[in-house]
Amino acid sequence: KPKHAQAAIDQYGAQGVASDLALRVYTTRLLGNDPKLVLHGGGNTSLKTKVTDMVGEEWDVLCVKGSGWDMGTIEPAGLPAVKLRPLQKARAFDALSDEDMVKLQRANLIDPASPNPVEALLHAFLPHTFVDHTHSTAILSIVDQPNGQELCRTLFGDRLGIVDYVPPGFELSKAAADIYESDTAVEGLILDKHGIFTFGDSAESAYERMIEHVSLAEAHIERGRTAVFMPAPATTPIAGLAQVAPIVRGAVAESLGSGQFTRFVLAHRSNPQVDAFVNGAEVADYANRGVSTPDLVIRTKKKPLITLSPGAGALDAFRADTRQRVADYMADYNGYFARCDALDDVQRTILDPMPRVALVPGLGLFGMGRSHKEAKIAADIAEIWIEAVTGAERIGRFTALPDEELFKLEYWSLEQAKLKSITYKPFSGQIVAVTGGGGAIGAATAKVFAGEGAHVAVLDLDQDAAKAAAAAAGNGAVGIACDVTDPAAVAAAFETVSATFGGLDILVSNAGAAFQGEIGALDDAVLRRSFELNFFAHQSVAQTAVQIMLAQGTGGALLFNTSKQAVNPGKNFGAYGLPKAATLFLSRQYALEYGRFGIRSNAVNADRIRSGLLTDALIAERSKARGLSEADYLSGNLLGQEVTAEHVARAFLHHALAERTTASVTTVDGGNIEAAMR
Repeated sequence: KPKHAQAAIDQYGAQGVASDLALRVYTTRLLGNDPKLVLHGGGNTSLKTKVTDMVGEEWDVLCVKGSGWDMGTIEPAGLPAVKLRPLQKARAFDALSDEDMVKLQRANLIDPASPNPVEALLHAFLPHTFVDHTHSTAILSIVDQPNGQELCRTLFGDRLGIVDYVPPGFELSKAAADIYESDTAVEGLILDKHGIFTFGDSAESAYERMIEHVSLAEAHIERGRTAVFMPAPATTPIAGLAQVAPIVRGAVAESLGSGQFTRFVLAHRSNPQVDAFVNGAEVADYANRGVSTPDLVIRTKKKPLITLSPGAGALDAFRADTRQRVADYMADYNGYFARCDALDDVQRTILDPMPRVALVPGLGLFGMGRSHKEAKIAADIAEIWIEAVTGAERIGRFTALPDEELFKLEYWSLEQAKLKSITYKPFSGQIVAVTGGGGAIGAATAKVFAGEGAHVAVLDLDQDAAKAAAAAAGNGAVGIACDVTDPAAVAAAFETVSATFGGLDILVSNAGAAFQGEIGALDDAVLRRSFELNFFAHQSVAQTAVQIMLAQGTGGALLFNTSKQAVNPGKNFGAYGLPKAATLFLSRQYALEYGRFGIRSNAVNADRIRSGLLTDALIAERSKARGLSEADYLSGNLLGQEVTAEHVARAFLHHALAERTTASVTTVDGGNIEAAMR
C-alpha cells in the first residue's frame, strides 16, 4: 500500500537509509510474512544501487539478503552491500567452488562485518534493480509433477522463463542468467523443484509480479480435485496427546551409551489439512516420496517417521512398534548416506540419523529438534510441505527429486558449515518441571536450568507468579497454574507439559510452606495441611513425573527440596519438619525402586533462604527467638555467609548433572554441623 511504503521510507529515512533500500526492506517483509511464500529464513531479495564506503568512494553494489536474517523481520542491516562488478565478472568463470564463491562475496563486502550474502551471484547476474525469490507453496505444487515444466508453460505462457533443476550455487546462477538472456522480456524465472524469481525496475513491480504469478498457481490448484487422500480405517478411541508424545519422544532419543541420551523436544500440529494427509490410507506412499523443495531436507530430512495409530488401549504395542520403526528409520538413513556418499570423493561426516518429523495417524504430526525452537521450525515446515504435496496431488501426482539430489543439499558444504557453528548447552533438548516455581527458590531454579539450555515448565498455585518466573527464566519457559495438593490439577499440569514439549526429564519438587506450632499443642488440622503440601504433594508430582519418564524409557531425575528440618528439627517447627523428613525418605524410596529404569532421585536440604517460605516477617521472628540480628541469623553458619535462592538452584543443577548419583542429599546452608548428612 502506498501509505505503508511511504511510512517505511520516512521511518528508515530518519535513520539515514536511502528510499530504495527502505522500499526493499518493506517489500521483503511483505513477502516474508506470508508462510506460503517463505518460511524460517527461506527466500531472498536484492537491490542494485550505489553506496559510499567509509573513505568516501562510491560503488555500484548489490544489497542482498544476508545469511541468518528472516525476510519477515529483516532490517537494512540484513541486506549487506556487495561490490557488484567483481560478482558480475565471475560469470566468465567455467567453475567456482562454493567455498571460493563465499570468499569472493566476502572479499567484496562494503562492510566486512556483514553476514554472508545469500545467492548473491544469481541476483548479480540478472540486470534488474529489484529481484525477489520465494519458495511459494503453490509454485512447488505445480513444478513437483512429472510434467511440471509443461504445466508451467501452459499456466504462465512466455511470461516466465523455466530453469532446469540445478543445485544452488555458481552453476545455478549461470543457468538462470542464460535462461533470462534467451528471452529478456520475461518477468521472472521458475526454478524447477526450487521456487520462483520475479524482478523489475521498482520494488512494487517485482513484488506485484510475484503475487500475480503465485496467485495464478493458487487458482489453478483450486480448480483441482477436492477429495485428495482416501482415509484409512480409523482406530478408536485414540490415546491422548499427553500419553503419546512421551512415547514418541523416548523412541527418537539417541542413545549415547551408558544410559545417556541425546534428547529431542517435540512440537505438535493438528488441523484438517494435516489430519487428512496423516490419516490417508496411502500415507506411506506419498509421504515418503521426498520433500517439496530440497532446501527443506536440512530441517526435516528427506522423509518423516510414520507410526501406527495409537489406540488408547494398546500403548504398550504402540511403544514397541514405534521403537522398531525408529530403528528401521535409522538403518534406512544410514543406507541412504552410504549409497549417496559413495557417488563422489567428497569427505563428509554423517549427521545423526533421527527423524525430524513424525506422522501419527489419528493424532497429527510432531516436529522434533534439540530445542523447542528447532522443533517448531520442523513442524512449521512439515505443515507447508503437506500443503505443497496436497496441492500437487489435487492436480496430478506429487513427484520429488531423487535421493542423490536431496543428499547434495542435505550435505551441501555451506549448509554444513552453518550446522557446525551451532552449539548446544548441557541441558539442550531436556525438559524440566519446577513446582513452587513462582517463589524465590523455584524461580531461581527455573532460570538456572533454562540458562543451561533446558525447556522449563514453571508450576505454581499463583498463575501470574508462574508466568512471571517463566518469562524471567527465558528459553521458551512456560508458566502453568497448579495446586500440587490436588492430584487432578497435578495430572492436568503434567499433561500440559507433555503436550507442550513432548515429555519430561527432570522434576524439581520444590513447592512447600512452613507451618509452625508447639507439637504437643498443635491443631491436628494444621499438621494434616502441612503433610498435604510438604509430603503428599511431593508424592503426587513425583508419581506423575515417573509415569512420563517410564513411557519415554530414557531415565530421568527427581529432585526434592526437603530442607534441613528433615534432619535437624527446629523448636516449634515440627509441623514443617515432620513431613519434610518423610519427603527425604520418599526421595530415597524412589531411588531404590526406580534406579533400574535409569531414574535418579536426590534431595537438597536448604536452610535460611530468603523466600516466600522464609519471609521477612518470619526472619524477624526466628532471629528474635534466637536473640540474633537478622543479618547474624541469616549468616549463622560455618562459613558465616548468607545463602541465597540461586545457591539452592545450583545444587539442583549439580544433582541433575551427577549422572552416577542417586539417593543422595546435598546440604545448602553455609554449614550446619547438626544438619550435616553422612
